[in-house]
Amino acid sequence: MDRDEVDRALARLGEEHEAIETSLLALQDHAGRRLLEGAELTGVTKDRWTAAEQAITLLWGYFDAYTAALTAARELRARRRWPNRDDLVVLTDRLRGPSITVASGAAHPPVSLTGPAKLSERFTLEELVSRMNQLYARSLDMVVAADAVWSALPARIDLLSAELQRTRSLAHSVGVRPGEHPAGDDLESITHELAALRAQVVSDPLAFWAPAPVSSAPGGGRPDTDRYDRAARALEDVRREIEAVLAVRQDSEERLFRLRDVLSRADRTLAEARAARGEVLAKIAASEVPAVSGPPTALQERLATAAEYRRHARWHRLSPLLESLEREAEDELMRARESLTAVTAPLAVRAELRGRLDAYKAKVARHGMAEDPLLIERYDAARRMLWSAPCDLRAAEQAVLRYQQAAAEALVPRQSGPVDRRGQ
Repeated sequence: MDRDEVDRALARLGEEHEAIETSLLALQDHAGRRLLEGAELTGVTKDRWTAAEQAITLLWGYFDAYTAALTAARELRARRRWPNRDDLVVLTDRLRGPSITVASGAAHPPVSLTGPAKLSERFTLEELVSRMNQLYARSLDMVVAADAVWSALPARIDLLSAELQRTRSLAHSVGVRPGEHPAGDDLESITHELAALRAQVVSDPLAFWAPAPVSSAPGGGRPDTDRYDRAARALEDVRREIEAVLAVRQDSEERLFRLRDVLSRADRTLAEARAARGEVLAKIAASEVPAVSGPPTALQERLATAAEYRRHARWHRLSPLLESLEREAEDELMRARESLTAVTAPLAVRAELRGRLDAYKAKVARHGMAEDPLLIERYDAARRMLWSAPCDLRAAEQAVLRYQQAAAEALVPRQSGPVDRRGQ
């Protein structure tokens, strides 16, 4: 190397020395490293921090060797403004050759398969910088990852725990307790999970670190929040359940009133169906009338139980009971209405036949054929059947059809003389 090459190499190495020293001091003062030094670590974090401490110690040893080599080279260069050939040979060897010997004891080198482990290693300045960069990157990656987990998860767990305590207080106020309501059991489970999660995050943060798949930068990755997220979702589900119970407490009186009204309407409808069934059996002959069930006594008993729950503020039991009662009460009212419709169907058929008979009579009268003997005869026959009790609906329907046919024939203009209807 000539003089200019030596000066440029010394300047570059000096800049690298300053950068390495700044990085090492920043690592030494890093909040994550100080936390790791004072923490009671377990699991993967304990293993990796043991290795990182050794690497940091070795880093400072390498840096001291690098500093000494650089200082010696600078002193040699400062002897003469114009160094002679012997000086340039020595400077070239120190700046480019394997001139630095570092003891390997602190590095815990692996045992060689071909012989005993080396007690020392020789490096060029460039190789030593590369080795320091590797150790620094691994150490910083571990420190940054642990610090990122500690910065993210414990605070979030504490906030979720505070929300959990508020939810527990609210749950107790509405009677949701462990062993009495599933939501109370869920709250206990979430409480134990958050306590265990926080303890593990504090002692083993790297167990909750998800490295980035293709990142070469130290600390590439993110905290793994899966367990925290599951606990947060479970607490949200419980909170919604508690809110539903609170809503029951606020509107339970109105819902009970509506339930009583629905069941009362179902009772009245069934009573009407039973009365109608007696009427149908008395007025309609040869008709199959379905039986009518009695009042829903089981629902009434459960409604009384719901009222008892409300009086004793057992909201967590009242909530599911009201929901099922509301569905079943609506079903009961619908069944009562269907029963009434089925029972009164024969009366509806009779009313339809009566209306049809009168409508044809009015139509015949408008065409001036009200005095037609055949029409009068058939009308009177159909009317006697429809207004008599009991009424044979099948026979009455046939009589109405015969009157309709006769009226239709009478209303058709005669084209080929009189029509003989005596056989009809």
